[in-house]
Amino acid sequence: MTSSSGQQHPIGLYLKIWGLLFVLSTMSYMVDYLRFEGLLRWGLIILFMLLKAGLIVAVFMHMAWERLSLVYAILVPPLCLLVLIGLMASEADYTLGTRLLFFH
Repeated sequence: MTSSSGQQHPIGLYLKIWGLLFVLSTMSYMVDYLRFEGLLRWGLIILFMLLKAGLIVAVFMHMAWERLSLVYAILVPPLCLLVLIGLMASEADYTLGTRLLFFH
C-alpha cells in the first residue's frame, strides 16, 4: 500500500469555481447581447476576462496555496510589462499629437 503525501481539495470547491466561471462567461456574452458600446463595453469585457483568468490561475493552477515568493515570481513580471505597455501607449499619444500639431 503506497501513501502519497499531497494536498487534496474537495470536489465542491472545483464545482463552485466552475459555476462561477460559467456565470462570468455568461455575463461577458451579455455585454455583447445587450449591445453596450464604447469604453463601457471594452471595460466590462476586460474585467470579466481578468476575473476568469485570476480564478483559473488561483484555483486550477493552485497558486492560491503556493508560497508568496513563488506567487510574486510568477505574477510581478507580467504586471511590470503591463505598466511598461501603458507608459509606451501614453508616449505614443504624445508623439502622435506633436507630429499632428507641427506637420499638418
